[in-house]
Amino acid sequence: MHGNDDTITGSATANTTAPGNRPVPDAGGESVRIPVSGMTCAACSSRIQRVLQQQPGVSDANVNLMMKTATVRFDPAVVTPERLVDAIKETGYGAELAWPDQTAFEEQEARDRAAAEELRELKRKAIVSGIVGLIAMFVSMPIMSHIGVGDPFMRWATGSLHPVFHEAFPWLYRLPMQTITGALMFATLGVMLWAGRHFYTRAWSAFRHHSADMNTLVAVGTGAAFLYSVLATIAPGFFIARGMAPDVYYEAVIIIIALILTGNAFEARAKKQTSSALRALVQLQPKTARVVRKDPAGSEVEVDAPIEAVEAGETVLVRPGERVPVDGEVLSGESAVDESMLTGESLSVAKKAGDPVIGGTINRTGAFRYRATTLGANSVLARIVKLMRDAQGSRAPIQKLADRISGIFVPIVLSIAIATFVIWFVTAGTAPAVRAFAAAVAVLIIACPCAMGLAVPTAVMVATGKGAELGVLIKGGEALQRAGDLHTIVLDKTGTVTEGRPTVTDLVIAPGSGRSSDEVLRLVASLETLSEHPLADAIVRHARDRGTRLSTPEAFESVTGRGAVGVVDGSALAVGNAALMADYSVDPAPLRGDAERLANDGKTPMYVAVDGALAAIVAVADPIKDTSREAIRRFHALGLEVVMLTGDNRRTAEAIATQAGIDRVVAEVLPDGKVAEIERLQAEGKVVAMVGDGINDAPALARADVGMAIGTGTDIAVEAGDVVLMRGDLRAAARAVELSRRTMRTMKQNLFWAFIYNVIGIPIAAGALYPAFGLLLSPILASAAMAFSSVSVVTNSLRLRRAKFA
Repeated sequence: MHGNDDTITGSATANTTAPGNRPVPDAGGESVRIPVSGMTCAACSSRIQRVLQQQPGVSDANVNLMMKTATVRFDPAVVTPERLVDAIKETGYGAELAWPDQTAFEEQEARDRAAAEELRELKRKAIVSGIVGLIAMFVSMPIMSHIGVGDPFMRWATGSLHPVFHEAFPWLYRLPMQTITGALMFATLGVMLWAGRHFYTRAWSAFRHHSADMNTLVAVGTGAAFLYSVLATIAPGFFIARGMAPDVYYEAVIIIIALILTGNAFEARAKKQTSSALRALVQLQPKTARVVRKDPAGSEVEVDAPIEAVEAGETVLVRPGERVPVDGEVLSGESAVDESMLTGESLSVAKKAGDPVIGGTINRTGAFRYRATTLGANSVLARIVKLMRDAQGSRAPIQKLADRISGIFVPIVLSIAIATFVIWFVTAGTAPAVRAFAAAVAVLIIACPCAMGLAVPTAVMVATGKGAELGVLIKGGEALQRAGDLHTIVLDKTGTVTEGRPTVTDLVIAPGSGRSSDEVLRLVASLETLSEHPLADAIVRHARDRGTRLSTPEAFESVTGRGAVGVVDGSALAVGNAALMADYSVDPAPLRGDAERLANDGKTPMYVAVDGALAAIVAVADPIKDTSREAIRRFHALGLEVVMLTGDNRRTAEAIATQAGIDRVVAEVLPDGKVAEIERLQAEGKVVAMVGDGINDAPALARADVGMAIGTGTDIAVEAGDVVLMRGDLRAAARAVELSRRTMRTMKQNLFWAFIYNVIGIPIAAGALYPAFGLLLSPILASAAMAFSSVSVVTNSLRLRRAKFA
């Protein structure tokens, strides 16, 4: 390796200690994703998560209400996935293990089908129950003049329309009251058993398992109203004897169920939109591929084969305008391929023989043949889909507040409803039982734990989808939240700020060396053929472009942080920085002035010693990317301090930093020095992000609070950082930070609305405004407010889809 070396040994996944402020999963154990059915609110997901975390052998559990999944990390020697499924079922919810051979595409398609079916079912039930509710309201008109309608809103509505209906439908008023109330009772019972059945079955299941959720509130509220009405219908004398009007709530129960189902349908539709980016990725996968195979006669024929039938090594043909079906390597032909749907890069990428292509991208111009390589779950697109799915199923730390409140929310609401009934019954001057009952039901119905459960997950889902559109893969809610709190962003130099493809600019021969520039170039390039460093590659490319014939080194050794040494054609070589020269007792003084001049120009000088004597300096320049200056300006606009870490010499690093507008440079550092610098910044109380190539900077990426790994469409360093930048454009890191900050604002807005809605709504439903204004909230209006509270949270999160980023 070289003195300006930015490469290291090791990997991000090898570090099992907790870097920065974020945990690294223990290397042992396994993780399983379990689809869960029956969850309707934050109380549901919190209960399941709590039960899973209490299971022996479980190190972490995350239950996501939006994705309807439980992700559990466990020790297989202690507990099995089947036991985890049983634990979920014991809480009263449905659970089953996914098919072991199910791909990310198939899993997402199955989830989309289930969501579509759920939306259709909710729409159907909402429409039918709404129609029945309107009919019930119409039929209830005559009751106003006899028994009475319990719900204040319905009393006002039917009272206002009573004269009109009496004149238009006189026959209705001639029907016996027992007939009308009996018809309403059976109609209400039918709606409860069909459209609202799941409220009562899930509430009963929760009760059996000593818990309560949103279904409990709806079931208790509507169930109590129905039973009260049935008693008033069957035994009106019981109420009259006690000076109470035998009011009924049939039409109110039906309309409450209809409004809640309507809100659920709107919520399901909005939630479906939050995963639109993930569905769009899944839809990129073609269903068939045109494969070149041999017929029985041995002749090549083109066959349209299902994508699952394509095997690695087969030749695939792609024509202009078609999607590339699977990953592979071009064998013949040239074209321009649109990779924007994966990388966010708007310009098409030229492809020729030997270049990789990615399944799901679009072939724009010429036709080409390529060899299929990675298939199925190992393909780039499948890995991206899995990464996004995992990210959308993760939790942000800010969710913990909502989880704590959700765990005690329903019991508190039930207590408030009981207290409301008692206070109204004791203090109301007229119709105390009716008013107490209406207020208690309104409290039960208006309370909404759903909004709290959706506040954070919806924002995470939309943000990760938006990030994918921008070429930024954010690996979870925790990374998303941390990225919004950044103070400092640390940049690797080679390949991050610069192009990462350096070129040889100068070769200065030492006075009195007696060697020609061609000879020195041949020796150095021959030695560097065994190095993988970008600077070594630049020297080898330069020599080959000049037609230099290279030799195979007899010996080679990379010296971390200094350079490389070896033997070529019997000559001992050392190529690297001044420290390497000192190690081999070579005095670099004759060329020190040239080295300083080249470094001041932003070039990287490397000393060359042959057989223990100084021979030359080879200078290599890695130009700054066109987009780096703009990206750094955006970092500054976001209030971030920008630091560049590099193993390069200080003069070169400072020259590049000045040209790019970077605030501070830490140069000539070894890999552990990069980690130490990040630790120093964190010790100052700063939240630090590191941007690197995902392999060469693995320890620093792992140590930073947020690791941003630069990859390409065929090299997604998914294990190296919290955020993967799909193309080598530093502006994507700025977009990631801006997206994170917008998402955090949205999460806080959602949580504020979810909390303030309940804080204000529940007291109003209990009658807090009655003493001053004479207002008592109708249970029907309470159900409308509850139904649309969660819709408003999801809609607010969806605004992130329309956000514009420079």
